Amino acid sequence: METATRYLAAQTKEDLKKKMVFLCGPRQVGKTTMAKSLLSRQSKGYLNWDIPHDREKILKRELPAVDFWVFDEIHKYKGWRNYLKGIYDQFERKKKILVTGSAQLDYYRRGGDSLQGRYHFLRLHPLSVAELGIASQKDFMELLTLGGFPEPFFSSSAVESKRWSMEYRSRLIAEDIVSLENISDLGNLELLLINLPRYVSSPLSLNSLREDLQVAHKTVSKWLQIFERLYAIFRLSPFGAKGLRAIKKGQKHYHFDWTLVKDDGPRFENMVALHLLKWAHYMQDTRGREVEVKYFRDIDGREVDFVVEEEGRPATFIECKWSDAEISNGLRYMKNKFPDADFYQISAAGQKDYLSAENIRVCPAVLYLKGLV
Repeated sequence: METATRYLAAQTKEDLKKKMVFLCGPRQVGKTTMAKSLLSRQSKGYLNWDIPHDREKILKRELPAVDFWVFDEIHKYKGWRNYLKGIYDQFERKKKILVTGSAQLDYYRRGGDSLQGRYHFLRLHPLSVAELGIASQKDFMELLTLGGFPEPFFSSSAVESKRWSMEYRSRLIAEDIVSLENISDLGNLELLLINLPRYVSSPLSLNSLREDLQVAHKTVSKWLQIFERLYAIFRLSPFGAKGLRAIKKGQKHYHFDWTLVKDDGPRFENMVALHLLKWAHYMQDTRGREVEVKYFRDIDGREVDFVVEEEGRPATFIECKWSDAEISNGLRYMKNKFPDADFYQISAAGQKDYLSAENIRVCPAVLYLKGLV
């Protein structure tokens, strides 16, 4: 079931004909593998800032005499933005330039003139149901268990997946955060990352986290932002509209490595959240569509796990259940409010597949997720 070509490969090739391409995403999500596959025979064009020999070439401007350069993790260099601007302006269309990094490259822009207009921005996500071509319940459950990162998934081993997750967290702290952020209390920072999976599926209370760690509210907020910038977590905002008694504060968070979430239900919800975010980012980055994923909860206790907004309007509502269940009150309530939107109740282990009288689709998750990206 291994996928040979990642879903962004064709778009990256096309964009490189016009501008630089910034390809970012979590560490070990497959950026380097994809970049090297695009290089083909020009392998000398790959330069990794974390490799001393390559770093020396970059700093001395002794770049390989090829037509295609890949700069990996160069955002760890303080002057990377001006460096790339200079190279791009010097060679313009004569060279293809692909910049990859395990951080939000649009955030780590330090000093100098703007790169605006000189690059296309793409975000690479973990493997998904659609990308892997999963159609069976068995393969779906395997993805849920092993996670979407290539190395643990293709190991086909739950034990290796757990070992990989622990090592991944350690490297994120010891390498990425240390090199990009000025953090002294790495112990509590790692403890926060360890504890966060327990809070998946509920609005995140910064006060509770602050009390657990005995640190300032401002510190917890800053650390969560760092985790977002380095693609460890992502957060969804609440959905609200006129006439709804929706809560307006409190974000829900999820992990790019959903295997960190131990309980089945929240882990499944996390997996679906990431599938939706992958689709939203794909539409934003390759189609220019205004798509955002949110969640709904009101002061009366009604809720829907996910709301997909397009052009500022709710287009799709999705509720997650572990097994077959009655349609949730939250979905029925929102269907009355937004009759033109699409509504789904999807289940991880359920088998029912039908369209309700209210036009709400109930089906196994694999049937819905394989229609994304």
